[in-house]
Amino acid sequence: MRLISTKVLKAGMVLGHTIYNVNEKPLLQAGVMLTDGMIARLRLLKVQYVYIADEQSKGIEVKESVPIFVRQESIREIRQAFSSIEGCKQKNMADMLESKASKIQHILKNIMSEMDANQDLLMILSDTYLYDSYIFDHSYNVTLYTLAIGKELKLPVKQLEQLGLGAMLHDIGKTMVDESVLMKEGPLTQEEFEEIKMHTVHGFEVLKNLHNVSLLTAHCAFQHHERLNGSGYPRGITAEDIHPYAKILAVADVFDACTSNRVYREKMLPADAVETLLAGSGTLFDPTVIQAFQKGIAIYPNGLTVQLSDGRKGIVARQNKAVSMRPVIRVVEENGAIVPATYEIDLATHLDCTIAQTDIAFVTE
Repeated sequence: MRLISTKVLKAGMVLGHTIYNVNEKPLLQAGVMLTDGMIARLRLLKVQYVYIADEQSKGIEVKESVPIFVRQESIREIRQAFSSIEGCKQKNMADMLESKASKIQHILKNIMSEMDANQDLLMILSDTYLYDSYIFDHSYNVTLYTLAIGKELKLPVKQLEQLGLGAMLHDIGKTMVDESVLMKEGPLTQEEFEEIKMHTVHGFEVLKNLHNVSLLTAHCAFQHHERLNGSGYPRGITAEDIHPYAKILAVADVFDACTSNRVYREKMLPADAVETLLAGSGTLFDPTVIQAFQKGIAIYPNGLTVQLSDGRKGIVARQNKAVSMRPVIRVVEENGAIVPATYEIDLATHLDCTIAQTDIAFVTE
């Protein structure tokens, strides 16, 4: 199975992974042969990539780290938690959210259990799901990335629970921001940007009043847009004043924002999003957190087509734990021609070879 841009999809290709609609119901089932109409529909829905099954990628497994039923339950609870305070007066919000927070804590423990059982690098198949609200899927994805970082940093379970809950609810303040501003496709005015920035304050004010939620969890909402050099918001504090949880959340938040479709831009592939993080390492983001992120998350996910520094082209076949930048590659093309028989190269042992480019086409395409 391999990942392919919908821009180059052709009728007759076979879908490798089921695509789910906004209601978490199958839109297109794995194994279906794609038609021109299906491809046009996917492009209309702004699906950028799909997994296809073909001979070149036969046997390459692409599996979500956390099962879909856990994902569905998590997003449902996040949606209900956010919806519970929409339209409420400030003084009533904590009461409305209290019972929902308990359910989310239960869901969080399920997620942590699934992640503990899966020792592979974290992989999220974001393009297999369509969504009607970016916030809910974003909150779920950020939770997984945050927990993966926390595990690499060897945080104890109690701290992982506080951090994970903070990740799930970090954007709850956006329920108090005008939706037309949140979903605006063009540039924001200064006034609109100031309104957006207030979601961090709104979230903190709600979460800090919950009896069954740690104040540190509330600070995840408050500080996740702060940056080491003081260029963040809402307070513009610097490294020494930013809580470690917020430093973790900042990296997870930016990575998911970069790798998700937004109303104002298309998504990046994971490796490109990591480059964005690395560009801000030490100035915007904590280098230790970025390093932990790189160890725990599949930067080059299974099925991705790549070109190596020596010109060979292939497909990411599997991951190397703790060296996510150097996976195992199934070579498909060399010297401008498809190889008679594919073979593998492990970049963890072939240190003279690196991934130079991603999302490439083979000569037969």
